[in-house]
Amino acid sequence: MSAGGGAAAFLASVVRVLLRSGRGLLRDAGEEAAPAARRPALWGTVAGAVVIVLAVLVANSGGGTGGGTTNAAGTAGPGAGTTRTIAVTLAGMRIRPARIEVAAGTALRLKVTNTDTQRHDLKIEDGPATPMLGRNDTRVLDLGPVTADREAWCTLPGHRAAGMTMDIVVKDGTTGGGGHTGHTTTATDDHGGPDLSADFSTGFRARAADLAPVPGGTLHKVRLRAVQRTVEVAPGVRQRMWTFGGTAPGPTLHGRVGDVFEVTLVNDDPAMGHGIDFHAGSLAPDRPMRTLQPGERLVYRFRAERAGAWLYHCSTAPMLQHLGNGMYGAVVIDPPGLAKADHTYVLVSSQLYLGTPGSTAQVAKMRRNTPDAWVFNGVAGQYAQRPLKVRAGERARFWVVAAGPSDGIAFHIVGTVFDTVYKEGAYLLRPDQPGGAQVLDLAAAQGGFVETTFPEAGHYAFVDHDMRHAEAGAHGTVEVTD
Repeated sequence: MSAGGGAAAFLASVVRVLLRSGRGLLRDAGEEAAPAARRPALWGTVAGAVVIVLAVLVANSGGGTGGGTTNAAGTAGPGAGTTRTIAVTLAGMRIRPARIEVAAGTALRLKVTNTDTQRHDLKIEDGPATPMLGRNDTRVLDLGPVTADREAWCTLPGHRAAGMTMDIVVKDGTTGGGGHTGHTTTATDDHGGPDLSADFSTGFRARAADLAPVPGGTLHKVRLRAVQRTVEVAPGVRQRMWTFGGTAPGPTLHGRVGDVFEVTLVNDDPAMGHGIDFHAGSLAPDRPMRTLQPGERLVYRFRAERAGAWLYHCSTAPMLQHLGNGMYGAVVIDPPGLAKADHTYVLVSSQLYLGTPGSTAQVAKMRRNTPDAWVFNGVAGQYAQRPLKVRAGERARFWVVAAGPSDGIAFHIVGTVFDTVYKEGAYLLRPDQPGGAQVLDLAAAQGGFVETTFPEAGHYAFVDHDMRHAEAGAHGTVEVTD
């Protein structure tokens, strides 16, 4: 029974006792019933007693001075008398922190700051709201004692659906843990998608996107190890990945037409078999693409007869899972006579599936083609926080490979026009032609490159122009200086 119900029952019992006592007193005086003239005085006595009982109950329930804050059940919560102030940031279509935990009865104040370039607000369920906040505007929301879970969100059309939400969770007997930043979490199968506005963990280093020069000679010996690694795949999110060489994607191989690649693959994964398939070579797959059991190795040798941007990936079934968990990489074979560029980058696009690799929940997401994020070079949003850097007037070449496993890409750089487009082994556009291009469109497993010259200093976003992908991690920045 609740405290309120107990008080009501107790009050009813008191009233019954008082009434019975009144009747008993009258009977003791030799009267069967109180005359009408005397009943008001008796009822006044009973009413007075009820008022006194009510006053005592209210005082003891915390409604009086110094009684503490009551929670939804009417009893003092473990956070009664405690006030917490938490800094809340609005940016990148996210609210940080996304979850705040408080003890029941805690008086909660939110210091809300919008650090985004566009306006946002914050509305508390059944509570206060900020006005629309411009960049770097701050308002304080006083929620008072919190006794039940609440949701908060940005009220601008579409922003709540895009992920601008926050949960306020009451945890009895705890002091709460909202507002932790700079820490990493391990991805789970029911993860709702990474917070791309969060900070990467201390010591995080973005993957170098620069394409290394072609090694000397025409024979390139490479050693790849199939290993499992836990890596940071989004700001503050760590995920177990299946990898070639400890990274997802694996190392990029670079050569020229006619070069020979001799790849030694070693399966150092103690749990499962792996193989490899290089799209850049032509050979019967029976032996070189066979599955290696833990501890086994093979030498995979192929000649690059054709130029292009090629995919390599694990050849072991189910390939959807092996690619989806990180076992892919790029091979770049320069077209003959390729001119020198001031900067040459490689961007491998792919889908990111969080959760336990190979679990039923993760595989279900893969089969539905509903990834948690889309990424360049294995990490969601890494080049937004760690931009690529060039100077105005410099020519930049972007090799792009779509690793999938199920989606392609529409690569676009905001504020630029491509004067060179090379796709699947052929030039579609050259600088001496009058036309220009805005997108390099690639299906899963296709590759190519585009070139542009940045006209002036500024910040040029590059994106997968499928905006679902861009907003979920497939974006970055080229920072151009004079």
